[in-house]
Amino acid sequence: MKHARRDRDPRSFLPVTPRALQVMLALAPGPLHGYALIQEVARLTERVIVMRTGTLYLLLRRLCDQDLIEPTDERPAAEDDDERRQYYVLTTLGREVLDAEVQRLRTVMAAVRRQGLHWGKP
Repeated sequence: MKHARRDRDPRSFLPVTPRALQVMLALAPGPLHGYALIQEVARLTERVIVMRTGTLYLLLRRLCDQDLIEPTDERPAAEDDDERRQYYVLTTLGREVLDAEVQRLRTVMAAVRRQGLHWGKP
């Protein structure tokens, strides 16, 4: 896993786009390949975000270019794998950006509660 360059403040990436955030959240537990990412993002968002393959791979390329994720050689057991798949993981910088974005969203939600506003399920 790459180490965050000290000259890159994770907060400089904020706010993270909704799709990028969901991909990063999906990768937080460990490596996934493209199709598994599409499925996991749909599951995590209760199908509010359903990504097409082209959209996902453009996003993966952008996140790689920003050093937030990277391809990995880490793979599941051979019987659960397809050698054609490319797996991705969060980098150290990616984890720091994800942490900063989650903290930013907590701050937003705290402001919502302070204003006495409520949406969705209680």
